[in-house]
This record gives sequence, structure tokens and C-alpha cells, in this order.
Amino acid sequence: MNAIRVLAAPEPALPNVQSFGHDPLWITIIKAVAIFVFLLLSVMYGVWMERKLISRMQHRYGPNRAGKFGLLQSIADALKMGFKEDLYPSKVDRFLYAIAPVILVVPAFMAFSVIPFGPTVSMFGEQTPLQLTDLPIAVLFVLAMASIGVYGIVLAGWSSRSPYAVLGGLRSSAQVVSYEIAMGLSFVGVFLFAGTLSTSEIVAKQASGGTWEVLGLSIPMPSWYVVMLIPSFLIYAITMLGETNRVPFDLPEGEGELVGGYQTEYSSSLKFALIQMGEYVNVFVVSAVSITLFFGGWRAPWPISLWEGANVGYWPLLWFFIKLVLVFGGFIWVRASMPRIRYDQLMAFGWKVLIPLNLAWIMLVATVRAFRIEGADRTALFTIAALVVVGCLVLFFRFDTVLQRRRETRAEELKQEFELLEEQPAAGGHPVPPLDLPHYHGADRKEISSGIH
Repeated sequence: MNAIRVLAAPEPALPNVQSFGHDPLWITIIKAVAIFVFLLLSVMYGVWMERKLISRMQHRYGPNRAGKFGLLQSIADALKMGFKEDLYPSKVDRFLYAIAPVILVVPAFMAFSVIPFGPTVSMFGEQTPLQLTDLPIAVLFVLAMASIGVYGIVLAGWSSRSPYAVLGGLRSSAQVVSYEIAMGLSFVGVFLFAGTLSTSEIVAKQASGGTWEVLGLSIPMPSWYVVMLIPSFLIYAITMLGETNRVPFDLPEGEGELVGGYQTEYSSSLKFALIQMGEYVNVFVVSAVSITLFFGGWRAPWPISLWEGANVGYWPLLWFFIKLVLVFGGFIWVRASMPRIRYDQLMAFGWKVLIPLNLAWIMLVATVRAFRIEGADRTALFTIAALVVVGCLVLFFRFDTVLQRRRETRAEELKQEFELLEEQPAAGGHPVPPLDLPHYHGADRKEISSGIH
């Protein structure tokens, strides 16, 4: 009878910004501790999952000694890091060297406080949303925490007083600035459709897609924004990799040129463990944001959503966790499949490709949204849309012309260089020095050896 009652229960009121700030202190502490423990376990078993999946993709076994299927390997590594001797290199700034990993990891944990895990539930007799808190500008709060986290990377590099570490920190700051702009712009389409920056309300807006009335036709709209705003999601998926310094954008710690980048001097102990934890928590933060903004948040996917009790109670925790694992699996897949790109390619792609594409897409989405407003001036909208299209075409052909001229100039320079090389004597130009050995004058090996004897 209880199961029947759950199936027939109507979906409770969805949480919004006004639903927060009324919990007793002990409920807030329980939710904060639960999020902290969840992230700690996610980091440990995320490392295990990454090592296992990459090893299978490379026809290896991966961790298989500590515990069944190697499940205890990450716990053993965490204990080892905690008990290792804490060393300070001789010339580091000791205070900044010690606090940089903390600055890196704390904002990552704080960003998870605005991620919705589920609807309003009964917790020890208290009605509370499965979310620590929410803000009218919750998505901007996540971006702000990501910006603060980069200070930890920069300070870790600068305080180490090592050229490799300093270069890694500078690379990271430039990379985060570049890709954070594209990441923020990729959210604008979601804001235009949802009409809010609150994470709980964005999830609520994806409960049903509604319809679009155009030319007398009612066109059903999908509920998840990943379908309607696929360019926004693809751009965000790329910026996720750049924001978290993951392959192919892991230039701040490129071992082929910077040894270990900003963490070169953090060779062991708890400080190195904090840096690694901060990186993985950031990965889970951007994954959770993608689920919240584009994949319906904690709401069950179709056809599970056909079950009336799918989005009631604690079931949404399961759907959110499955989505999180799948998105994290995408990070692992990219790492196992793609090589690291050059730094100039990384910066050019962020500034010259992602940001212009974002701006053009935002204009298109804004035009479509304006068409859906009752009483809108359609002539003005068509005029704006035409101007946007013409402007994009002008920019495209302008850049294409400039690039073509650069290619032609470079080809002409190469041609002139080869002509100069052909005019120079065979052994008289740099870098080949003049050689006057006997075999250059036709003497063979036997004549040389007989002359010596």
C-alpha cells in the first residue's frame, strides 16, 4: 500500500530562492557535512575510476592489488599523503607556499553549496530542499569561486621561487581568464530561456518544455536546455576542460616543458594532496553545473520520468549521481583520446573562436526569445536578425581575407629564403662550416690510411 501511495503522490512544490534560509542550524550543518563527505569520496573514487578506465582503454588492468578491484587504492594513497614528511624547499615564501593549496581547494568546495541535488524532502521531520543554499545570482557565484581558485595556482607558482612553477602559474592565470569569459557567455542562452540565475529555479524551468506558437502552429519544445541550446552546451563542454586544466588544455602543468608546472615544488605530503583534491573537486563542480544548466539537474531522464514517483523524495539523488558519473566519464574519455595542444593554439582558440561564436549565438538566441514575446515588433526583430547575419558574414570574410593574406605573405617569405639558400655556396654558408678533409678532394679511405702509414 505504501508503494502504491508513493506512485500516486503528486510532485511536491519545487524549491526556489525563497525556500532557503529557513532551515534550523543543525539541518544546515548536516547538509554541509554531507556535501563535504560526498566530495571527499568522489575525489577518492574518481581517481580510482579514472585510473581503471584509462588502463582498460590502453589494454592494462590498472589498480588491482589494494582491495577488491583495487577499490582501496585511493584510500591507501590518501593515507600515504597524510603521513608523509612535510618539506619546505629552502628559498620558498613559507606562508604563501603553505596557504596556496588551501586557497585552491576551499573555493571549489564552496561552489558546490549552490548545486541542487533534489526537491524538498522530509529530513528528520523537517521539510528542507536537497541543496545547501541558493542565491538569485547562484551561477555567478560559481564563476566567482572558480576565479578565486586560480589565485591558489598563481600563488603556488610564485611562492615556489622556481622558473618552472612561475611559468605554470602565469599560464594558468591567462588560460582561466580566457576560457572563463567563454564559459560565462555560454550561460547567457540558459539565462535568456530560464529568466533567472538561480540554480534551483533553472532546474524547475526544465520540468516541462512548453510550446512555441509560430505561424498558427504549436511546436512542442524539449525540456532539457541541452537540446534547445546545443551550441551553448558544446562551447561550455570545451571551456570545462580549459577551466579545470584537463587534457588537452593541461598546459599549466605540462611535464614535457615545465616539469610539473605550478606544483613542481609540491612533491609530496598533504599540500600536494590538497592541490590534487582541488583539481578533482573543480572537475565535479563544472560537471554538476553542466547537469544543472543543461541536463535537467536532478530530474529523472525519459523514460524514467514517466514514473510519477521518479522526482519525489530521495530518488533524484540517484539520477543526479548517475549523470555526474557519466559527465566525469567524458573527462576521462577525452584525456585518454586527445593529445595536448600548443599554448598558442590554446589561447587563439579561446579568443578567436569560442568568444566570437558565443556572441553570435547569444544574438541569435535573444532574437528567437524576442519572437516569443507577445506584441513584439516583428519588423524590428527581422531587421536586427538580418543585421546580425550580415555582421557575422562580414566578420567571417574579413578574418578569412586577413588569414589568406598572411598565408600568402608567409609563402613568399619562404620562397625568398629558399632562393637565398640556393645562391649560397655548398659549404660556405651557415650553419655548415668549411670542411677540408681529404675525402672531400676525391681521396678514398685506402689512400688516406696509406698516407698515414
